[in-house]
Amino acid sequence: MNELLESIKRIAWEACDAILEVYQNPIEVTDKKDSSPLTQADLSANQLISRRLSVLRPAWPILSEESAAADIEDRLSWTTFWLIDPLDGTREFINRNGEFTVNIALVHEGRPILGVIAAPVLNTMWYAVKDQGAWRQSPGEPARRIATTTWHPDQPLRIVGSRSHGGHEMERLLKVLPSYEFEGVGSSLKFCRIAEGAADCYPRPGATCEWDTGAAHIILDEAGGTVLRLDTETHKVKEPLRYNQHHSLVNPDFVALGQGLAEKWNHPGLLNLSIGTAP
Repeated sequence: MNELLESIKRIAWEACDAILEVYQNPIEVTDKKDSSPLTQADLSANQLISRRLSVLRPAWPILSEESAAADIEDRLSWTTFWLIDPLDGTREFINRNGEFTVNIALVHEGRPILGVIAAPVLNTMWYAVKDQGAWRQSPGEPARRIATTTWHPDQPLRIVGSRSHGGHEMERLLKVLPSYEFEGVGSSLKFCRIAEGAADCYPRPGATCEWDTGAAHIILDEAGGTVLRLDTETHKVKEPLRYNQHHSLVNPDFVALGQGLAEKWNHPGLLNLSIGTAP
């Protein structure tokens, strides 16, 4: 797995270079069928990653945000596969705020077991392999092990959320949480903030897809955190996210949490449920 990880890290850095080539020039945007934006950077990074993964051995199938519809339908029989988002945070890329990433995960039996996130503009990478910890690294520097921190009730809850997505359900959830500080962060960098102890949680009521979370999930797990399903009605957390278990690739509502917060989250003293259930 360590040899495989080094290969994936190299591929992710190469994808960063391909994205930056587009980023340095005027950006042309088209709309996909679901009205989400698409740029040449998405396509270039996807082609590079897919081509490089296809020659690795063992040869596992590849599922990408830019995969053809036929490939997506064929996936339910896969036990082990690559799950990639070649450019997570396309809106952040278009807005040129630097908060976009390359996400590559290896999923086995419904759970990510290897994950790499690379941020081209930040020139930083986060990665993890199951049971080997989570790490942060920049080119030319030694890797540094990262870990989540434990939130204490006498401190504000440090929440990270989307810069480009929000909505009524997020507002409703925030009303039942204790005192908090909110930071808007793009792409899978929200998970990285929690994994390295700079934030406590990332609640996400609303649509995301499995490629948005796969790599980040294993990194946060190995840093001491977790990613759990969120019941939007009760605001309670449930079991961890699973991957490639259904015909739909849309994730259920979830919340990413730092160390120990899962137990505290469902405790009656954390959530003010009387506010959340009021008409």
